[in-house]
Amino acid sequence: MYRKVLKNKPLIESIFELRWDLQEPTPGTGIKIDPYCKIIIGRIYDKLKEEYPFIERLPTASMPDEMIGYMVQHRFRKGEDQWPLIQIGPGIITVNDTEGYIWEDFEKKITQAVNVLFEVYPDSQNNLRVNSLLLRYIDAVDFDFKTSNIFKFLEDNMKTKISLYNKLFESTEVENLPYDFDWRFAFNSSKPKGIIRLRLARGKRKDSDALIWETMVQSSSQDVPDNIQEKIQEWLNKAHDLTDDWFFKLIEGELLRRFE
Repeated sequence: MYRKVLKNKPLIESIFELRWDLQEPTPGTGIKIDPYCKIIIGRIYDKLKEEYPFIERLPTASMPDEMIGYMVQHRFRKGEDQWPLIQIGPGIITVNDTEGYIWEDFEKKITQAVNVLFEVYPDSQNNLRVNSLLLRYIDAVDFDFKTSNIFKFLEDNMKTKISLYNKLFESTEVENLPYDFDWRFAFNSSKPKGIIRLRLARGKRKDSDALIWETMVQSSSQDVPDNIQEKIQEWLNKAHDLTDDWFFKLIEGELLRRFE
């Protein structure tokens, strides 16, 4: 995201996630695993260790295989607590970045990770069946939910009108400033084919109250392009163009000036 260079960009984290089908070793049990996960973790590290030499083993790495489908187990980092990073687990690989994010670099890291995954996965043409692609951005702006009206802020600063029936608060002794706030929307997309999701919620950024907004583009099942290894860059560009477009349309005006 960010077609403009923002000096004070609101980004908390950028995330790319790819998932592939798990296998059911014993038909009828409903238990699905990734039989090659333990093999590919070492192979991926061997390919990426010059760029991501620090390995972080997560608690999920000790759990039984049948319990950890689509849960990350290992992280490969530049160094301890450093970004960007790559995460790997049964049926899932992610690429994550934060404040140092630049789209062109992030895109290259994603393409590299996907190519390495297909290269090291045993018989990837038959065994690696991608079922989900996700590009997700988490942004935040400081906001005091106790003293300020989030609905007015969204209307004035993000061109978004969300309202509740005013009479709900009349003669009820209920404050009209929400204690919690979490709104989600999802819309069909044709470029790329899939869904774009927008979430607005109350959260924290560096221990301060903040409005968190997430922009996510996802292609699942039949919406995932065939021969995804060859088409990953095309999908990424379409997904990024869409998230970028929504981001700048939402913040146009005062927020954009604040982030520049």
